[in-house]
Amino acid sequence: MTKSLNGRIDEERCHLVLRAIDVIGARWTGPILIAAVRGARRFKEYRALVSGISDPQLTVRLKDLQARGLIERTVIPSTPVQITYSLTAAGEELIAALQPLSKWGEQHLTHDGA
Repeated sequence: MTKSLNGRIDEERCHLVLRAIDVIGARWTGPILIAAVRGARRFKEYRALVSGISDPQLTVRLKDLQARGLIERTVIPSTPVQITYSLTAAGEELIAALQPLSKWGEQHLTHDGA
């Protein structure tokens, strides 16, 4: 019975990992999160830091990351109103969780795509 339970737990964890990969693997997510690590940014700053992304694509990705609780949208009441996007605590945890994967990539993946 223990083996069955352990297998079930491993399967559940595997599904959670796959769901996490779906989140981080979505196009533009990586570059947006990397830009967010540097602190709160305005839309135009993200657009400048994420090479090749269009305004509509950036809007969709920021909304998705906000809905997932990884990015926080803050409205700063000023004239004109300013809106910034920054990592949430969950976003920071995700970045921390990705660091070992990044280290593995440095050690095992070559720069030529092999």
